[in-house]
Amino acid sequence: MTRSPFGRLRRLWLDVHLWIGAGLLVVLAPLSLSGAILVWREPLDRALHPERFAVSGPEAALPLSAYADAAGAAFAGRAALAQLRLPQKAGDPVVATGRLSGPPDAGGRPRSLTVWLDPPTARVLGRADLSQSFSQVMHRLHGTLLIPQVGRKVVGWLGWAMFASCATGLWLWWPRGGGFLKALRWRRGSSKLFKLHHMVGFWICIPLAVLSLTGVYISFPQTARALFGLAEPRGGAPGGGAGRFAPPIPHPHLFIDRAGALALRPGARLVSISVPVVGKAPAWRLQVTTPDAEAPAAVQVADADGAVKGGRSGQGGPDPLSRLMRRIHDGTDTGPAWRTVIALGGLAPTVLALSGVVMWLRRRARRNALGGSA
Repeated sequence: MTRSPFGRLRRLWLDVHLWIGAGLLVVLAPLSLSGAILVWREPLDRALHPERFAVSGPEAALPLSAYADAAGAAFAGRAALAQLRLPQKAGDPVVATGRLSGPPDAGGRPRSLTVWLDPPTARVLGRADLSQSFSQVMHRLHGTLLIPQVGRKVVGWLGWAMFASCATGLWLWWPRGGGFLKALRWRRGSSKLFKLHHMVGFWICIPLAVLSLTGVYISFPQTARALFGLAEPRGGAPGGGAGRFAPPIPHPHLFIDRAGALALRPGARLVSISVPVVGKAPAWRLQVTTPDAEAPAAVQVADADGAVKGGRSGQGGPDPLSRLMRRIHDGTDTGPAWRTVIALGGLAPTVLALSGVVMWLRRRARRNALGGSA
């Protein structure tokens, strides 16, 4: 029997929806599940490594050089200090990152050694190479699927596929004869699997579409900025164009305490300070915050003469829209409610794909039993 135009369109959307769920299950499942895990990255780190957060107090009252010296001793000659990050809330340690010598990791990034320090005393709380830690592996899996070079772009296109699955799924769910509220009932279908698929799919559809589109934005930053007419961030290559992964200079002209003092204005608080890297014009790079600022400000202090540049909120860093996209996608500073939604959005694609495949196989088996075509 010839289908109506509406029937043919519905069949097309059903095929698209089916093949996205079934055909991409192998890659969408680890992508979404790793995202659900990363939402709770900090609580997981605290649970797995409580010793790193066993601080004796919240105040980082010592000079920056005290933390730099303690980190240098903990590095034991294996790494050169690259950055100090100060605690921003009670219970946080001072975190020192050092650049390890030797070949980069599988993704082409230089390997680093991390040291956690007690804020009041600079006592070493822990030391680890995080490149193979659970949270870092989950981060690389979610950002690149562990695919070298082109992994980020692959993840971006999978984001578009997930968005298409959400759009076609919502269209297929929508009741054809009206009765929107009735369609929300658990008794919409006879099969429990059908009920589960439609109920979970509807309630997670919009959040999952939002997470998919923000993931696309993050995966294609240059294209996204061009689409929204945003300028490229300034100061992207530290050290005057030395390159993205340039190593720290071995003997800076300025002491770390002096660089920090030059960058801070009355009422400002230091978030992080990065050691100058090899390049034409090495500079200390700092993130500072003030009580009335929505985001930290990027400040550069020239290592040669102490000249200060920057100071406006977000200058030299991601544009406000990019920060918003990351905040929505990662759940940073959004509270437990949205983080829970993100986690459910990470679990839902696997549940929906598996239930959808089982439903399709059952329908195919019934048609074959009746002698019809699948």
